[in-house]
Amino acid sequence: MINWIKWLVLGVFTLLSLAAIAVYISLRLSLPALDGNNATYHVIAPTELSRDSLGQAVINANDIFDAAYALGFAHAQDRFFQMDLQRRAASGNLSQWVGEIALDIDKKARFHQFEQRAKVVFENLPARQQDLLVRYAHGVNEGLSEFTLPPFEYLAAGVEIKQWQPTDSILVIYSMYLDLQSSQVEFDLAREALLNTFGEEVYNFITQPSNYQAALDASEIPLLEAAAPTYPAILRSPTDTMGTSSNSNTSQQSQAKEGMTPEISQSPTTVNTAIARAQYNGTELPDIGSNNWAVTGAYTATGAGLMANDMHLGLRVPIIWYRAQLNYQESGSDVQVTGVSLPGLPGIVVGTNGHIAWGFTNANLDNVDWIELDEGTTTKTITERIPLPDGEHEFTLQISDFGPVKEVDGKRYALNWVAHHPFAANLSIVNFGTAKTVEAAMKVAKRIAIPTQNLVIVDENGSASWQPGGAVMAREQASFTAISEASANTSPTQAENLPQVINPDAGRIWTANARVISSEDFKTWGDGGYALGARGQQIRDRLFEKDTFSETDFYAIQLDNHARFLIPWQHLLYGLLNMKDVEFKPDLAYLNTWKECACEDSVGYTLVKHFRQEVIQTLFGDILSKLDKQGVNSRTLLRGIEPATWQLIYSQPDSWLPADTESFDELLVDAYRRAKHKLLDKYSPVEADMETLAWGKVNALSVEHPFTKQIPLVGNFLNMEKVEGFGDTYMPAVQAPSFGASERFFVSPGHLDDAILTLPGGQSGHPLSKFFTAGFNDYATHAATPLLPSEPIHRRTFYRKETE
Repeated sequence: MINWIKWLVLGVFTLLSLAAIAVYISLRLSLPALDGNNATYHVIAPTELSRDSLGQAVINANDIFDAAYALGFAHAQDRFFQMDLQRRAASGNLSQWVGEIALDIDKKARFHQFEQRAKVVFENLPARQQDLLVRYAHGVNEGLSEFTLPPFEYLAAGVEIKQWQPTDSILVIYSMYLDLQSSQVEFDLAREALLNTFGEEVYNFITQPSNYQAALDASEIPLLEAAAPTYPAILRSPTDTMGTSSNSNTSQQSQAKEGMTPEISQSPTTVNTAIARAQYNGTELPDIGSNNWAVTGAYTATGAGLMANDMHLGLRVPIIWYRAQLNYQESGSDVQVTGVSLPGLPGIVVGTNGHIAWGFTNANLDNVDWIELDEGTTTKTITERIPLPDGEHEFTLQISDFGPVKEVDGKRYALNWVAHHPFAANLSIVNFGTAKTVEAAMKVAKRIAIPTQNLVIVDENGSASWQPGGAVMAREQASFTAISEASANTSPTQAENLPQVINPDAGRIWTANARVISSEDFKTWGDGGYALGARGQQIRDRLFEKDTFSETDFYAIQLDNHARFLIPWQHLLYGLLNMKDVEFKPDLAYLNTWKECACEDSVGYTLVKHFRQEVIQTLFGDILSKLDKQGVNSRTLLRGIEPATWQLIYSQPDSWLPADTESFDELLVDAYRRAKHKLLDKYSPVEADMETLAWGKVNALSVEHPFTKQIPLVGNFLNMEKVEGFGDTYMPAVQAPSFGASERFFVSPGHLDDAILTLPGGQSGHPLSKFFTAGFNDYATHAATPLLPSEPIHRRTFYRKETE
């Protein structure tokens, strides 16, 4: 019997070993060839693609078209899986890979009809840009043709590789629209539902301006002066007999406007651990789109401008950006552009040509109109078929003359979004390569068509500038909720005369997804989902702490994890718990030593952050849940909920207290109890050890491959090493477990030897490549990776194949 078991175990082990060997051999066979010579019809002159020790692609070509071919070849070798995901996400074809779990995602993408729109955009591009996309596609497809075996993701999913089409690059741009602006689309509809469901008073209260404003011209939108409204009657249960007066306290409201912490009532409270009206777990959406700031040459030792950029996006394996340097000639001059490219597109997205440098953050201008359709307005039905691994899923869409239609609470709304129009996408961004001054670059910026960004540019002469860059719908007045058919513009055009700032008197520029435009321009360009502004304020203030800056000084600002935003919440919580010293003695010790930072070892930070989250969910849970039931995304409203929350904490209106809750102190303390218990249930369910709540553990950085859970036994080997969390929202050092700075870029044109470009992962998406994790350690340890490539260690050369 024992021998039988022994041979069985040995046999299983042998089979597993053989399987592992087979997998390893298959992976080895799918590694791309990084050295050698090729003949191709798709370059005009000899073109070299080399890679350095990080795997950074360095391309030397005769012109930009040959460079596009070589970049496409490199992208195909290292990142085709990522490119395929991008085009599938935009076209609504993810379900073919992963099955029905992705159907809802695909349906949302199909709503926008991007596959059809990509063809229209391509047909309307200038011939030069069409040629770039065609040449790039040739490079991609010739890179794919070399695979002995396809990348492992295709073997695991059982899906065949489809060749790259020039229009697929347009789909990649659309995928960025979905990443960067889809929450704006949801935001307008959520505001419309909020207004229709709860009325103007509640709408104004929840969407009120905050005192966290850091526009470049220092203009402010006036704060709300009205008292907190009575809690919505339609949500109060028949058994809820609490009073309905606001009980607003004038001095407390004054404190709220000045950003002070309220005095805590010393009245006795009654313990009640079940006061929440509804279980609502919504949290703020991440601030997609980044930090960006710059100083003029007056504030650098060299006299050149200096810029920082860190674009905040979801972090996964492989990472979104791809290091590259393009060297080519244009109009008889040498061009060298270094930075990050986006696999699927030719050219550098963020970078420098040695004379200028440019970077982006999401601008959040109003680029969306939801149009309430009249009862008699006709629509047509379109049937969509989404392929699945074992069949297809069929569903229908309603399309109107104004755009695709969504029904909310019995009303029909058509979407007019900038991404739906032919002027939404082009390749004009490649023209930054030849711009030598801020002024020349800003002329280029007016022609680029990407999701609207805050574009910051500096040059070697010391100039610095800002302007919105990308596709912006022309409008006379911004819309915040739905508009009527009579007000709709059925043929919108690209906006002209967008605001700009060049060499401001203060010599400093900052953007951080919050309002950058003036309060006067706000009336025209609106609010597409601005960040609260706390992060922007903190960056602005850091820029006024010194008179001279270097690249390392800017890196320090990017790593600033001071918890300025949460300090009032810590004061509030400490005052509440101090009244119950016996019950919360250990908690008070952690709050005393929280360090005012999102630091790895800070338990107090975790407690304060989750206390705030639970208070918001308790106060607004029923309101937001009701909106969610109508089919809108209430989380989009949470970015601006801070002013309303503090107004309630200061004024403490009785009508906002849940049933059986006697005071706001009780509500707040019970919110803390629930927050703490949720944390312990998740991170230490047996020992209830508070030390496990250290922020570095709770917010650990985990950069994972999308297929990790689909590949048993070895799936975890596809991930980057987990790192203790550093940073959070509402501070320059933005980081969540799978979200954060997708690059850290610091550059002064004319001084590129000191420039820094640090990325959260490697160049190659192949797990056996030596470039799979190269560079991640610098990111994890906050080290500075040089922007410029080192000596090449691999070379591919492409020669022109002559026609036989």
